[in-house]
Amino acid sequence: MKPLPPGSVIGILGGGQLGRMLGSAAARLGFDVHILAPEDSPPAARIAAVYWQAAYDDESALREFADACDVITYEFENIPVSSVEYLVSIGSVVRPGAASLEKSQDRLAEKQFLNAIGIETGAYEPVSSPDDLATALNTLGGAGILKTRRDGYDGKGQVRLKTGDDLAAAFADIGKVPAILEAYVPFEREISVVIARASDGTVTAFDPSMNDHAGGVLRTSIAPCGLSEPVIAKARSMAETLARETGHVGVLALELFVLEDGTLLANEFAPRVHNSGHWTPEGCLTGQFEQHIRAVAGWPLGPVTRVFDVEMQNLLGEEALAPADSYGADAVITLYGKRDAKPGRKMGHVVRRTSIRALS
Repeated sequence: MKPLPPGSVIGILGGGQLGRMLGSAAARLGFDVHILAPEDSPPAARIAAVYWQAAYDDESALREFADACDVITYEFENIPVSSVEYLVSIGSVVRPGAASLEKSQDRLAEKQFLNAIGIETGAYEPVSSPDDLATALNTLGGAGILKTRRDGYDGKGQVRLKTGDDLAAAFADIGKVPAILEAYVPFEREISVVIARASDGTVTAFDPSMNDHAGGVLRTSIAPCGLSEPVIAKARSMAETLARETGHVGVLALELFVLEDGTLLANEFAPRVHNSGHWTPEGCLTGQFEQHIRAVAGWPLGPVTRVFDVEMQNLLGEEALAPADSYGADAVITLYGKRDAKPGRKMGHVVRRTSIRALS
């Protein structure tokens, strides 16, 4: 595919805040944006040139959507793989394609794939019943985190367990669905590497961020992450391997545990722009949303030099209703346009530039 000229149409599957920020970046580069999602007036729909309200598996709507778009991307990993495969089968260019999407949708398949391409993870065991869970818990030393294999996010669909807990109740709590038990990893910190890969294989990597979670939800991301250059180089190499092995085009994020000796263990990856990269538009010469649009449109990737030390804080629930001046004069606020400020719901984020980075 030749690079798309301004005025071309970029289609985005998904109507959430990531689609909204991707759409805004695309519009700034001169593209028209079409959004397809099943909800009534989701955040991304209200910044789009055209909104297509339809189920992701509605092939008639997908065909009409594809006919209107020059390239199609997606904003989150729960888009049905079959929908992406259908779009490709009728001649659409979909970036990223189905490979990285499919691997990221099933936690067991994801970890097996990461291990197969040389990216180490923590120990894990598949679980399909309370009896499996008892065996897995014993294998992993009597403690772990039970997670659904599919559809869990922001702490949902997971339970922390130890020997002596009611395993049948825990399995019922996650819906009695196929699951995975992950061993506790004695990490010193968590980081994520956000990279972009162009269709010609060119890769750019943002500086890794150090991430802090509470209740399974990302609360803050800080860059720089405070690690040595050899550890950072290893983290970037792992993310680049993942992108190359899946043929990924666009932005991808790899979350990693860092042990005290600098060992890196992969937690999970996202085949899309990522919450931990929300600081990049304010902290770097090119942010993750513009970079993703550049990649899917066939443009050269932009420079990702970090020009500020930054801290990004997620705004959950009614935190987003606070007066803008309460965050400080150095704060850059992004709100997602969600209608209801439910407890724990990501409503926006704020980025603080803590210092200017000296550049050579």
